[in-house]
Amino acid sequence: MGKYLVQASYTQQATSGLVQKPEDRTAGLQELVSSLGGKLISFDYSFGDYDVVLILEMPDDTTMASFSMVAAASGAATNVKTTVLLSAGQGFEAAKKAASVTYRAPGQ
Repeated sequence: MGKYLVQASYTQQATSGLVQKPEDRTAGLQELVSSLGGKLISFDYSFGDYDVVLILEMPDDTTMASFSMVAAASGAATNVKTTVLLSAGQGFEAAKKAASVTYRAPGQ
């Protein structure tokens, strides 16, 4: 399972809906993520460029892309940004692999 950071903004209509009829969206998100075989690790509201921040575990990148498509198609979210997260161990393995590779930069 891969881990992903998702940042998104609510549309004006979605924000208006939350203000007019406040509801905890956690259960709905958990249901969506679970239906795709994933796990909702964290769901938080945020200030700034994005209104919500999620940490998800998903089976693969294709499944994660499906989640993003569903979220965008709902009309509730815009400016959806997904970042693949690597564990510290995966980062270490990437660094070890990078250390064994040579590359000639352009013009050198």
